Amino acid sequence: MVLLSNVSDSSIVENLRKRYYNDSIFTYIGPVLISVNPFKQMNYFTDREIELYQGANAYENPPHIYALADDMFRNMLVDQENHSVIITGESGSGKTVCAKYIMGYLAKVSGGREQVQHIKDIIIESNPLLEAFGNAKTVRNNNSSRFGKYVEIFFNRSSEPVGGQISNFLLEKSRVVAQNADERNFHIFYQICAGIDSEKRRYLGITDPGYYYYLNQSDVSEVTNIDDAEDFKCTMKAMAVVGLSEQVRMEILKLVAAVLHIGNISFVEKDNYADVANAEFLEYPAFLLDIDAGQIRQKLTSRRLESKWGKTSDVIDVKLNVEQANYTRDALAKALYARLFDFLVASVNKAMQKKQAGALTIGVLDIYGFEIFNVNGFEQFCINYVNEKLQQLFIELTLKAEQEEYMQEGIQWTPIDYFNNKVVCELIEGRNPPGIFGILDDTCFQMHGQSEGTDLAFLRHVSSHDHYQSAADGFAVRHYAGVVSYSIDAFCDKNRDPLFLDLVELMQSSRKYVRLDDFLEAMRCFLFRIVDMPRFSSFFVDLFPENVHRAIKTRPTTLGDKIKVQANELLRSLMQCYPHYIRCITPNDNKKASDWNEMRVRHQVEYLGLKENIRVRRAGYAYRRSFEKFLQRYGILLHRVKQNRRKDVRESIIEILNSVNIDPGQFQLGHSKIFIRTPEAVCYMTLCIVISLVVGVVNNLSDS
Repeated sequence: MVLLSNVSDSSIVENLRKRYYNDSIFTYIGPVLISVNPFKQMNYFTDREIELYQGANAYENPPHIYALADDMFRNMLVDQENHSVIITGESGSGKTVCAKYIMGYLAKVSGGREQVQHIKDIIIESNPLLEAFGNAKTVRNNNSSRFGKYVEIFFNRSSEPVGGQISNFLLEKSRVVAQNADERNFHIFYQICAGIDSEKRRYLGITDPGYYYYLNQSDVSEVTNIDDAEDFKCTMKAMAVVGLSEQVRMEILKLVAAVLHIGNISFVEKDNYADVANAEFLEYPAFLLDIDAGQIRQKLTSRRLESKWGKTSDVIDVKLNVEQANYTRDALAKALYARLFDFLVASVNKAMQKKQAGALTIGVLDIYGFEIFNVNGFEQFCINYVNEKLQQLFIELTLKAEQEEYMQEGIQWTPIDYFNNKVVCELIEGRNPPGIFGILDDTCFQMHGQSEGTDLAFLRHVSSHDHYQSAADGFAVRHYAGVVSYSIDAFCDKNRDPLFLDLVELMQSSRKYVRLDDFLEAMRCFLFRIVDMPRFSSFFVDLFPENVHRAIKTRPTTLGDKIKVQANELLRSLMQCYPHYIRCITPNDNKKASDWNEMRVRHQVEYLGLKENIRVRRAGYAYRRSFEKFLQRYGILLHRVKQNRRKDVRESIIEILNSVNIDPGQFQLGHSKIFIRTPEAVCYMTLCIVISLVVGVVNNLSDS
């Protein structure tokens, strides 16, 4: 699209529309790949396409995700530097599919010893496993990632994958206990209902999804083009591939079933306090978790509090009302599921092995897209904050960094204006003055931290910010993708994300003794810092290893704190790699093929900044490398220069470019780097290297 004669949002949308109806879903803006979700199976992701793009020069073939993957892979090996691809876009725009195609391509074209093949299998099989536990049907996407993941694949100098690591972010664990209309819970719950064999079904007490409160709230159990029974087989196969023993796999299924049965525990008011409505519903959770049913009843309907009077303190049991009991039940279910998910990620990482000294890395970031629903809560606020941070990174590494680099290198350049969303990030995460997260944390740290108080704090501290707006039931933020209104309901509770020590004690009382194999040991070390644990311990002590006897005197860490730390650590990792970008676009909200909603696409084109991106690329330079790296790669072309002596670095570079007839208007030399305007010129120089090598071989053969 850099070659468009008229650069405007309208011309970009029209260009994408024509290509979309021609089944050309990929488009370049220089090195940035635009991907439009076709909402149908395409026939150009076969081995034939892999062979076509493997080793091919950039722009030799039509735009394709394999071209980007091959460019990353080859340049990682040639330049001996780490690369990453950042995949962004709205929910339902095809980010997860793009990530899977990239990892599939890398697995195909890299080395293939038996040990290496095992690593490849784990990398590939981790996808269905984590999708089963981390993806769900939403209004816009039948297979929406409800967590973010950054997959790093480690390669040795022989181009073989020798390990990997997955970092997961922000699992939407609130989905375990409640879903919006026309949405589902996580896939694994429906998979176990549809695919488990009859013997295990009876043992786990599994029946139809409609029986479970955590699955019947939205009246959606089946999804078009999703076969839950078949997917369950794939999930169980993936568990085996990543090395989970049959015993551990069964424990995982027990936990999943236990979460479903916990959701069916309901409460009634009795003498102004909560009591379990039907004691029979305690039996299956007690059986599956191997915990006394009376203990479950007590911990769900009462809470132990410490009362202090001067230097003395007493511990008292406070009875809960029905609302508090429901909240406690849901907190237990969410904690069980979230810690199980972390365990699965840790198990995959254990199986893939750690990074070796000197290994090179390709990172693939697949993270939930920007979300704007009719009702947006704390989850959407966190998701959109992370997307703001990724947009800021895109600006820093493309629009801003590119122009600053030209200025620093003394390259002739006319600056191009663009919107820098740093002000939005500061509104959310700022410290001085405090941003929304900081104000929310202060409010949560107060005794009750009710939602009304939170809203007043927002109005008082950030009401004058240009990107903040007040709203009827909360507040609104002017994000880079548009204005989003957030309901303040339960903001404080979700930010505090409490797990009461009573529930920890409950899980640690389990009599389910399992010998800690390597996976359980790795999970324990990965998730928690614990010492002096017995070699034989409860499975649930490893999921809940908190020391309930140690008073916590420091200010508790909130979910907002954790998200900020994770987001900034992620950005630091990405900044250490050479970046590539895939900007995903959804053509409609109906999830239908050959359906083009021009207004929806235009909105995405505008907030993704594609017009500004094209202007910078048109005026800028497609290739830039330090003098040393350029000579290292293209120095062989100096043999074409008939000169008796070598000159300085700059003159040597000019000699190389002149020897292959690169027009002087196509390049500039800065203070320490060379800039070449078009990728075609770079491809031509690479072709000249190949020709020189062939000619050299022929001459040697003729001389002999």
